[in-house]
Amino acid sequence: MKCVILAGGKGTRISEYTKTIPKPMIKIGKKPILEHIINYYVKFGFKDFIIAGGYKFSVIKNYFKKKKKFVNIKVIDTGLSSLTGKRLFKLKKELNDTFMLTYGDGLSNVNIKKLLKFHKKHKKKITMTAVHPPARFGELEINKNLVKKFEEKPQLQKGWINGGFFVIEPEFINFIGNKNVMLERSPLNKAVKSKNLMAYKHTGFWFCIDTLRDKNLLETMIKNKKSPWLK
Repeated sequence: MKCVILAGGKGTRISEYTKTIPKPMIKIGKKPILEHIINYYVKFGFKDFIIAGGYKFSVIKNYFKKKKKFVNIKVIDTGLSSLTGKRLFKLKKELNDTFMLTYGDGLSNVNIKKLLKFHKKHKKKITMTAVHPPARFGELEINKNLVKKFEEKPQLQKGWINGGFFVIEPEFINFIGNKNVMLERSPLNKAVKSKNLMAYKHTGFWFCIDTLRDKNLLETMIKNKKSPWLK
């Protein structure tokens, strides 16, 4: 089964790095985010990857030329100005069977095996991993004015958002059409209206890297050996 990773955006909110490299190539520890994502899928037996590049596409392509010993990684230029839906549509000829899709800036410890089993059971066109969003600020646990616990950007326990880590049937791509659209707008809304979008609820770790603060937090997790996606 193929695994598609969307990695074409500019990542303007972390411009400290993205002036010279695309956001998915920012290193967390000693490896780019993209490599962390690929390695996570490999743990579940995936070996066939398509990276949908765009902004500074050659940086991704050159890096993964050296990483094809045990997996097949195809890096495809899907255009500088393409939105997420358009990027996926441009890969239509590559996707003839059920495939995985995720974003190139999100890490999680979602159980891919259980996610895939859930998708196969309901037989709809697309499964989205639903996650609780991280809080914008740190959380304090206080007892009589004494701080007992401090957690930086904890995972909230209410509300669900799109966490990526999709399982998709190729027919879903017809919902996109040859238009420059966001995957998360009309294509997914069409799936909702036709009752073809299912949510796999994941209550464990999930994190999207948007800012320098996010990167630094993940670096700290690795340093302290508390990185759930590596376990």
